[in-house]
Amino acid sequence: MAIITLTTDLGDKDIYQAVLKGSILKALPGVTIVDITHSVAAFNLQQAAFVLKNSFHYFPEGTVHLIGIDTVYQNETKFLATQYRNHYFVGTDNGIFSLIFDEAPQQIVEINILQDLKFLHFPLADIFVKAACHLAQGYNINEIGIPVNSVEKKMNLQPTVERNLIRGIVIYIDSFQNVITNITKEFFNKVQQGRRFVLYFKRNETITQLSWHYNEVPEGEKLCLFGISDHLEIAINKGNASGLLGLNLGDSVIIDFQ
Repeated sequence: MAIITLTTDLGDKDIYQAVLKGSILKALPGVTIVDITHSVAAFNLQQAAFVLKNSFHYFPEGTVHLIGIDTVYQNETKFLATQYRNHYFVGTDNGIFSLIFDEAPQQIVEINILQDLKFLHFPLADIFVKAACHLAQGYNINEIGIPVNSVEKKMNLQPTVERNLIRGIVIYIDSFQNVITNITKEFFNKVQQGRRFVLYFKRNETITQLSWHYNEVPEGEKLCLFGISDHLEIAINKGNASGLLGLNLGDSVIIDFQ
C-alpha cells in the first residue's frame, strides 16, 4: 500500500493544501495521504523536525514523508530525496534533514526532475509530488536524482549540565498547550541517577516529582512527565500550561538534583 505523509506550513485557509493533495492523487490515484500537520509556523524548521522526527517511525517502512517547509524555488536551492531507516523523505536541503535524522541516511539524491514552469512558484505540487509518487510506487531512488554525500547541517539546541543542574529550553508547544522541553528521558535519567529533583521555570514555579500520566494530579494542577516523544513536558491537567504558566518557545527550565 502506497503511503505519503505531509508535513507543511501551508495552513488550512488557502488553496495550497488542496493543490498539493490534488496533484498527488492525479499522479497516483489510490495512494493513502496522511496529514501529519499543516500547522507548522511559517518556515519553522525546528518545529517541523520535532513533529516529523517523533511521528514517522509509527508508519510502515517504505512510507514517503513529504516535507513542505521553505520550498520556494531559488537558483541555489537543492531539493533532496533521502532514505532513512527504510523510510523516504522528500524536502529542501535547508537543514531539516539533519534535525530529523540521528545518523547518516542510507541514501541521498539531489532531485533532477524537470520543473513544470507553471509550478515555478510552487514546486511542492510539482517536483516534490513527482518524487514522492515515484518512491511510493517502490521505484529506485536513484532514478529521480544524482547521488550526494551529505545534507546541510543545522543543530538543535541541546540541554547542558552544570554540576547538579540541567539547563534546558522550551522547544515545542502542542495543541493542548502542553510545554515540551529539549530534555529527553534518556538525558534526564543519565544525570539524575535516582536523585530527587526540583524543576524550576518561569514565575518561580516549581515541580518536584514526575507523573506517569496527566490525570495523576487534580484538574487544574501542574505536573511534569515524559510524553510520547520522550521529552520532558510541563502540563496542567485539563488546563493551558503555556498560557497559565507564561511559558513560551525558547524559555529556560532548570532541573536541580538534590
